[in-house]
Amino acid sequence: MWWFQQGLSLLPVALVVWSAASFVFPYITATVLHHVDPLVPYISDTGTIPPESCLFGIMLNVSTFLGVATMYVRYKHVCALIPGNSRILRLSRIGLALGWMSCFGLCIIANFQKCVLYHVHVLGACLTFGVGAVYMVLQTLLSFLMQPEFQGKGIFRARLAVLLWSCCSIGSSILS
Repeated sequence: MWWFQQGLSLLPVALVVWSAASFVFPYITATVLHHVDPLVPYISDTGTIPPESCLFGIMLNVSTFLGVATMYVRYKHVCALIPGNSRILRLSRIGLALGWMSCFGLCIIANFQKCVLYHVHVLGACLTFGVGAVYMVLQTLLSFLMQPEFQGKGIFRARLAVLLWSCCSIGSSILS
């Protein structure tokens, strides 16, 4: 059996693929219609003028739903694996709240274009990327605390690598 056919493991795969598509398809639409510079457009610029703004908004709203569902499944997964450890369950519950806040920020980005309500759009970006980074820190910590009984070192290392990459990306975007 393929790994993504087991349980709800298709959910995070769908989240990643759909989220990537939600940036690619509006970019292609904006480029074909000559609404953005094809070489170096800002992601938010591809979502400011219809019809690509409509496509961008709908696709990011679906990504928000997939993110909420994925984070809930992760929360329930941790609860099912370690029902007696109140410290890990508390961290998992905090992680769920932070993850949903990050998803809400993505919904704000999708529905408030930067040219219309710039400050609301930036607030959504801060929620998505800032709170999302804190969510990744918490999930990395949970993976560390759950090894080796419930998760291997490979999962922890993969989460740590994604966390470091994300933090470097956030830092470089703030500096530039």
